[in-house]
Amino acid sequence: MLMKTFTLAIRETLAAEMRRDPSVMLMGEDIGAYGGAFGVTQGLLAEFGPGRVRDTPISEQALVGAAIGAAAAGLRPVVEIMFMDFITLAVDQLANLAAKLHYIYQIPCPLVVRAPTGGGRGYGATHSQTLERLFTGIPGLRIAAPADAADASGLLQTALRGANPVLFLEHKLLYPLRWKIGGNLPPPVPFGRARITHSGDRVTLIAWSYMAHLCLAAAHQLAAAGITAEVVDLRTLAPLDTETLVTAARKTGRVLIVEEGPVTGGFGAEIATRIFEAAYDSLDAPIRRLAGPNCPIPASKVLESACIPDIAAIAAAARDLAESAN
Repeated sequence: MLMKTFTLAIRETLAAEMRRDPSVMLMGEDIGAYGGAFGVTQGLLAEFGPGRVRDTPISEQALVGAAIGAAAAGLRPVVEIMFMDFITLAVDQLANLAAKLHYIYQIPCPLVVRAPTGGGRGYGATHSQTLERLFTGIPGLRIAAPADAADASGLLQTALRGANPVLFLEHKLLYPLRWKIGGNLPPPVPFGRARITHSGDRVTLIAWSYMAHLCLAAAHQLAAAGITAEVVDLRTLAPLDTETLVTAARKTGRVLIVEEGPVTGGFGAEIATRIFEAAYDSLDAPIRRLAGPNCPIPASKVLESACIPDIAAIAAAARDLAESAN
């Protein structure tokens, strides 16, 4: 088995899909000769040329709008937003055009928007946000948030072969991490199917993207302390695999939802509500959320660390919940 980074898995998947399907093309700021802000598209310009790997001006609104037009015309554009923070400039295109083309005009919109998300690098308030909460309530828009290299490849393959617009979230701290995966691409991963990455019966941890990666590490710590945790990696937020969430909640009776963004209005609230509606009679304790505070992400590494849940905080919250009285 080969060790591959999250970055390499995405790059190889993009290249393979571009070889397989000539309608797949890339668009974004500095994705050509520079290879993208995080190096994901390095080398793709040399293989596929400027007709299919297009550097664009710094205008997310124009970039996403042009990609939607290309998708409506029969291409499969993949847009790279340099930092997810900048996607706010393209909310109108995504919410009012991409998500509704099929609903209003019966026109497919096979668009993938890749967005590096999250903090942990000291980039400050305008380059460190997790903004999935802005999009999870938009019907017609699919959202993927992989937590490891194999899922990044499998979910991206599914996104690139579908007929619907997909927001593909890539946490910056996952890019350099390595996983053992084969030389060939992993199989496509269907949307709407969460996975259990750690089995346990004392407490259920639910998360996505980098937080799912940390929850797995926390579960190993808890296991060493005699507390077994069920860890659910959502994989996709839209569609959401409610069935797996409810089954896991019924199994342990105690649920901790972990997300990086501010707690107020976070997607964790939607998850908690779905579980409560379906499994309130199986819960032995109130559902808890561990999330960031309601403030912008600081540039100071010390203050930034205080704003983002880490393994120790997840393990402590899970232990407290697991040991709470009925």
